[in-house]
Parts: sequence; C-alpha cells; structure tokens
Amino acid sequence: MPYSRGDVVLVLFPDSNLHTAKRRPVLVVQADDLQTGLPQIIVAMISSNMARARHPSRVTVLQTSTEGQQMGLHTDSVIMTDNLATVIENEIDRVIGASSDMRGVDDALRHTLGL
Repeated sequence: MPYSRGDVVLVLFPDSNLHTAKRRPVLVVQADDLQTGLPQIIVAMISSNMARARHPSRVTVLQTSTEGQQMGLHTDSVIMTDNLATVIENEIDRVIGASSDMRGVDDALRHTLGL
C-alpha cells in the first residue's frame, strides 16, 4: 500500500446518495498491514463544516494547531469516522499531510463501530 494509516489525502469522496461526489481531504484509517490483496483503502471524510463537530464519532482539528498544520488542512475541520468510504488507490490525487496522533481517531472509530 503506497499510503499509510494517518495520511491525509485528496480524493473524490462519494456523497451518501452515491450519485455525486466532492473532491476533499480524507484521513486514511485502514491498518498498514491489512493486506487484502485489493488496491483499495478505507478512509474517513474530513469536513470543514464545524456544525458537525461535538459528536463522539468525530474529531475536531484546528487549522492553527500543530496537528492541523501537519495534516495540511487549510481550515478548521472535523474528521468524521461515522462517514467512511473505501476508495481505489489510483483515484487518490496526492498526500497533503499526515496525522501524528491517531488516538482521538481510534476512540472515535471505536464509538462508531461499537468496539
């Protein structure tokens, strides 16, 4: 897998209606050693809509924070672990940054998936 867990990449992310999509940053949440044999990757949507914050399945990242700058985000954002998608690797535009601390995302994923 050319991408690592915690990478922030740009991809055409599908809307929930599966008919439209928007190019946006997403966070790679798939384990590095998953080895499914498929050229696809599991990602979590990143939204700049701060009204979506304050939910246990979501992680707020401030653009001015060290984490926000490392992630390459241009605005305050919300990582939405309750909005996951599997995307084919060759549809990923590029890596724009990376998360240095996935503990909050791990907690949010546990809440989302009931683990």
